[in-house]
Amino acid sequence: MRAPLKEAGLSKAEIRELSAQLGLPTADKPQMACLSSRIPYGEPVTPEKLKMIEDAEHVLRIWGFYDVRVRHHEMRSAECGVRNGDKPAEADNSALRTPHSALALARIEVGATELPRLLADGLAARVAAALKRIGYAHVTLDLQGYRRGSGNEVISNQHSVFSVQSGVDSHD
Repeated sequence: MRAPLKEAGLSKAEIRELSAQLGLPTADKPQMACLSSRIPYGEPVTPEKLKMIEDAEHVLRIWGFYDVRVRHHEMRSAECGVRNGDKPAEADNSALRTPHSALALARIEVGATELPRLLADGLAARVAAALKRIGYAHVTLDLQGYRRGSGNEVISNQHSVFSVQSGVDSHD
């Protein structure tokens, strides 16, 4: 992958300044990590998942949310209470896009100052309905709000658990 503006020696601030001078709509666009960063480590990254994430974040931006991440989690049939190939209760749900019993969960993160607006006036229910139309079986809201690097928290927590179980103090 190439970064021609970086190769030309331009900083992010210079690119934003030039974009504003040219009247480009991306001049004040927030920094965005790659969509694959919304998928937990170890899970395969597929075009279908990336499209779901992109569409879900677009829904939130249409409603005026600025700091947005939709984390994509897969739930296997065992996690959903499905046994021995039984069909889930909501078998007619459009979220059941694949026959292999993998359901997707969207974990929404919005800026802490934006949380009250998402929870007001039935907007959360409208967002959930829109994300279910995209293909998510379950839509959740992260009550800690948007924070950079939250996808790495699992790794940090696993390291802490390992350190406690092995008797190693990770603060040494």
